[in-house]
Amino acid sequence: MPPTAAVIRGVQKLVLYETRARYFLVGSNNAQTKHRVLKIDRTEPRDLVIIDDKHVYSQQEVRELLGRLDLGNRTKMGQKGSSGLSRAVSAYGIVGFVRFLEGYYIVLITKRRKMADIGGHSIYKIEDTSMIYIPNDSVRVTHPDEARYVRIFQNVDLSSNFYFSYSYDVSHSLQYNLTLLQSWSVCVESESGAASRQDTFDIFEEEGLPTQVVHGLSHEPYSKYVWNLSLLEKVKEIVHPDWLLYIIHGFCGQSKLLIYGRPVYVTLIARRSSRFAGTRFLKRGANCEGDVANEVETEQIIHDASVMSLSAGSFSSCVQVRGSVPLHWSQDISTMMPKPPIRLDQADPFAHVAALHFDQMMQRFGSPIIILNLVKKREKRKHEKILSEELYRAITNLNQFLPPEHNIEYIAWDMARYTKSKLCNVLDRLSMIAENVVKRTGFFVNRPDFYCHTLRPDERWGDLGGTVTPYGRLQTGVLRTNCVDCLDRTNTAQFMVGKCALAYQLYALGMIDKPKLQFDTDCVRLFEELYEDHGDTLSLQYGGSQLVHRVKTYRKIAPWTQHSKDIMQTLSRYYSNAFSDADRQDAINLFLQVFQPSETKPHLWELPTDFYLHHTNTMILPHHSHSYTHWWTGGVLTYLPLPFDEAQCEENMKKVSVKRVNGYEESTDIYSEFFKPYELTAFDDTFSISMTNSARDFMPKTVGLDPSPFTVRKPDESAKSVLGSKSSKEEAVLQRKTAASAPPPPTEEQISSSSEDDSEDEREDDASASQRSTPIRLTETSHEMMKMMMVMMISEGQPVLSVEMSQIEIEQLLLFQLSTDTSDGKSEP
Repeated sequence: MPPTAAVIRGVQKLVLYETRARYFLVGSNNAQTKHRVLKIDRTEPRDLVIIDDKHVYSQQEVRELLGRLDLGNRTKMGQKGSSGLSRAVSAYGIVGFVRFLEGYYIVLITKRRKMADIGGHSIYKIEDTSMIYIPNDSVRVTHPDEARYVRIFQNVDLSSNFYFSYSYDVSHSLQYNLTLLQSWSVCVESESGAASRQDTFDIFEEEGLPTQVVHGLSHEPYSKYVWNLSLLEKVKEIVHPDWLLYIIHGFCGQSKLLIYGRPVYVTLIARRSSRFAGTRFLKRGANCEGDVANEVETEQIIHDASVMSLSAGSFSSCVQVRGSVPLHWSQDISTMMPKPPIRLDQADPFAHVAALHFDQMMQRFGSPIIILNLVKKREKRKHEKILSEELYRAITNLNQFLPPEHNIEYIAWDMARYTKSKLCNVLDRLSMIAENVVKRTGFFVNRPDFYCHTLRPDERWGDLGGTVTPYGRLQTGVLRTNCVDCLDRTNTAQFMVGKCALAYQLYALGMIDKPKLQFDTDCVRLFEELYEDHGDTLSLQYGGSQLVHRVKTYRKIAPWTQHSKDIMQTLSRYYSNAFSDADRQDAINLFLQVFQPSETKPHLWELPTDFYLHHTNTMILPHHSHSYTHWWTGGVLTYLPLPFDEAQCEENMKKVSVKRVNGYEESTDIYSEFFKPYELTAFDDTFSISMTNSARDFMPKTVGLDPSPFTVRKPDESAKSVLGSKSSKEEAVLQRKTAASAPPPPTEEQISSSSEDDSEDEREDDASASQRSTPIRLTETSHEMMKMMMVMMISEGQPVLSVEMSQIEIEQLLLFQLSTDTSDGKSEP
């Protein structure tokens, strides 16, 4: 039976009015029928004084209130020339409040763009923001360093990959959100948790009981993936919860898959952790609390778009995680090398940091936790191998205290060496790993199996893992993938796991007859493009450039022009790491309030390192020591393999608020938000038409071909080929024949012998690898672009390269620096 529960939408439109003494922030619902007013004092030079009367105004009442404020703040009664109340800015949400050395600023979202739709719940991307100083100029106390802090804070570009939703919790997975809706009755029974918060939940409460009762739910976000939590901390207990808007950082993309006219939305959401966040070489490993660098939770959601309802629609999701190796390690960037040496900064014989990290994962995902380690295992001179050996010791130590059925599973696979071998097919091996992983963890489906699954059973469907419930299936456990940077190799491995899970998800929703998808189909091409956008975005955030090696690179169908593009991306990544990462790190530390300016301590730019900011145990002694044997949180093992965060226990129920509301209210009715009958809209501007990627872009234009997105096509049959633009049809056909003639997967003995031969040929110096690589001739355009990059380096005060270099000299220099990227198994730079 579908649950009669709904999610209540809060304030969606804001208008900021100003007087000399106050700011008045008027918030309303999407239809502008219900309003709230927030009063912000401007006479305090340093403190933040906010008044929220918790009253709900009608549109007429707000007009009368603003009219009285305008009349009361004029300099002379009846004077119309100078209004006492002026409209400052229109906005769509509050990012937060921040203070440096003077007074407080308010950060507002002034422009947004819809990026995805999940069951009628919209996910928006921040397009523009406005940062407004609150105190009046007459009371402002100036400080000489205030402007510099403002510039550093604004270096975090909020218009770049920050997302929010008014009604869907983007910080949690779809499984968590829908499981919460399905178990609403438990929330109602816990009167102690619900009754205490009834007076502070619904902004549209009317006198008397509603005519049709539904249960509106509200729960706390997952703080790890919320990036403005510290900016809202000052007002969280003062204002009504509907003013609070939580944003995430990462990636969000949605594509439409047409199955004979039936719309299926494929959504990819990546949530970047706000803890131990930073740039590539400045944030490595883990901090003392078990938070790792470059930790991203990627969720792929498949749902039937013909039904816009979380309770009545068909949904499926699968979650993966990437993150740095959970050890105390770093790389010294002072040597200006493309690959600085890896060093372990602190001995951890009891795997204390790894224990804290995996404890977090078991609480959120359950078991099994599967580790896919892609770093190198064999090297002439130890580099990545240091991490492999130490991670294996840590997992072995932790597993001896866990029950055998919940042990952490460790898969070590040297992807770089496997790629270098002529006998191996990387994606075939990844497909085998992906199949085993999906069978172990399963995935989430919000509906029971179809009768066709019983009528025409598939042998692989019976072996599927996870937990089966009366409502469908739950994913228990997660795959955690890592290499050194968690960028190129990791994104390809995650794509293959996602491709395997996509086949099972479509099969579970009754879209295909077998849980298997082939390359070169419209469906996989659309999914591959979505994952490449996902990988490029995450790589830019952490590494400073787009992906260097893509899925096409490992399929060996990349065009020859891709080599020069890879070199340019590597050079861009090297430049960003060397010259701009320090400024970006300072901006992230200031935005997340890891560093809070004060006149009594050094400024942010005066600190020699931010190590002490991210490792709290270096500044404050811990109150209690963590057990080395009982290293998990109490109660976690009780609910395994189900995650503790989704268990219906008293601790979790305290985080949920339940309120009886009217199902026809605009705050809970999806129809009024999605179709907007009160606005004049154009059909071409609707989200369904303006979606970035659609199967229509990949479907053949030739009449008579099968329009199914699951039909294998040749490159010249598709309207949009993933091979990119070609100079001729023969080149595309030749590359396809080359890919199709790849040898079958070799035996383990052949792989081992091939790896042995390769290891004997390796030199000790990494630069000597360029002598075995194929020379790359750069085009004239690439040569000019590289010269421009050299000019950029010199303009930064780094006279490391000469602009008057010949093309051959540039090639030799780049091949010397990037030798391991073109010949050593396509590893990351």
